[in-house]
Amino acid sequence: MSEVCLIPFVLEEVMESAREEVPYGIDMINAPSFWKEGEMGEGVVVAVLDTGCDINHPELKNRVIGGRNFVSGKPDDYSDAHYHGTHVAGTIAATLNYAGVAGVAPNVKLLICRVLGKNGGGTYQGIIDAIKFAVDWRGPAGEQVRVISMSLGGPSDVKELHNAIQEAVAKDVMVVCAAGNEGDSQDTTNEYAYPGAYKEVVQVGAVDSQRKLASFSNTNDEIDLVAPGVDVLSTYPGRKYAKLSGTSMATPHVSGAAALLVAREERLFGRRLSEAEMYAQLVKNTMSVGLSKRAEGNGLLVLDAQSKLSCDTAADSGATALVTG
Repeated sequence: MSEVCLIPFVLEEVMESAREEVPYGIDMINAPSFWKEGEMGEGVVVAVLDTGCDINHPELKNRVIGGRNFVSGKPDDYSDAHYHGTHVAGTIAATLNYAGVAGVAPNVKLLICRVLGKNGGGTYQGIIDAIKFAVDWRGPAGEQVRVISMSLGGPSDVKELHNAIQEAVAKDVMVVCAAGNEGDSQDTTNEYAYPGAYKEVVQVGAVDSQRKLASFSNTNDEIDLVAPGVDVLSTYPGRKYAKLSGTSMATPHVSGAAALLVAREERLFGRRLSEAEMYAQLVKNTMSVGLSKRAEGNGLLVLDAQSKLSCDTAADSGATALVTG
């Protein structure tokens, strides 16, 4: 099998500290509205297949429930020799502690699967093995992985990888993948990266802080939704923070949101949701930002989208009345 690697991304800035507790992307998708209701992803496990994680970072040390290494080295060493995985993990689950940054689902647990090495490369077999490991994994209290997050990709359609993803989805594990960063700013052309292009996964494109499609974001007929992916602030190894850009950064916003939705909806329904039901809930929490379906899919991820839209409309109406009255 050929190799897979990090989808090209941009490291914008590294900081010793961060003053922004809630990064703009977390706010844009309206995650704090869930926190106010006490929904922070408690009891949900998200598997992060990436370069590993700095498990000693103050924002992440209480979030990691376990892990495994699928590249060279000791199987129980899933530390981050790069930095990409730590950044992704922070966007999903950085602790809400009124310092540094917060993730989308601050109480979620992370299963760290290191499938990419210090240079950002790995094998399809390693990813296949990690997917199977995540699906079969059980925590100390019987916890199971509900979401797999993969901010990686390659040009090859590998049958064995596709099969592993299909098996995960059949066992009601949602698989969230980056669309890729080979976009040409033309939504009439197709750019595919795998596993993102498989129809069974939730394929995530990227927008900026103005809700404009990121110039690098892949477009194709399998895009499911978009999320913030430009100048995204999150955790970085060594107690640091960084801003990165890429669909790799948009993906963990969706993975964290899926965890919040699973926690809330399963509590309300009083039962385990199927992957199809999880996807339906995710799609309900989107709104169009005026892009084509090939660019935005179902739209921008916005938790409680209809309520948020109603509030924004009411606020806009009130502002207009004040100005014109």
